[in-house]
Amino acid sequence: MNAIALHTPQFGLHMDLLAAMYRLRRRVFKDRLDWSVSVSGEFELDVFDALGPTYLILMTDGGEPVGSVRLLPTTGPTMLADTFPVLLGGTAVPRDERILESSRFCVDTTLAAEQVGNGLNRATFILFAAMIEAARCACANSIVTVTDTRMERILRRAGWPLRRIAAPQQVGSTMAVAGFLETSEQAVQRMYEQAEVNGPVLVSPDRIRAAA
Repeated sequence: MNAIALHTPQFGLHMDLLAAMYRLRRRVFKDRLDWSVSVSGEFELDVFDALGPTYLILMTDGGEPVGSVRLLPTTGPTMLADTFPVLLGGTAVPRDERILESSRFCVDTTLAAEQVGNGLNRATFILFAAMIEAARCACANSIVTVTDTRMERILRRAGWPLRRIAAPQQVGSTMAVAGFLETSEQAVQRMYEQAEVNGPVLVSPDRIRAAA
């Protein structure tokens, strides 16, 4: 199992992967979690998908997408600044070339059910590692994210704790919180160890296609 990073200039060459990812997001966020998300047919998309994001897509050895996350620079519009500013608790919006925002993190655990020693899903650790690798490639020293307190607990158990910006707030039916995740070498090595991999997990999209 590996992850690929798709950047905007590559989207036209990998429309099938993008479509599979948007279907995956719909299955997780709308059908399973019943979040208030924008749905277009079988896809889940929102306005931030039109802002030139980088997508990290987790792939099985057979070439099937089972997880994904979206990365955006914080120098432009972000979910934290433009959708969930209440989670800032009055502090300034993070806007820095060295900070990325992650959003729409999901893993379809029905397709990737393997667990590791601490009871968490192995696919989750691989996608966490991919996030850190991608951030380090972009010379980002941290990732800011909006999540719920359930995912915050998972991050803590994974050894990648969220550094809160402010106290959690009720957003709809969810207790939401915003915070920073470190992208240090020590952090990525912890993810490798728990995912039971020896090194980098991000590979070229062409390599995934060849394997499939």
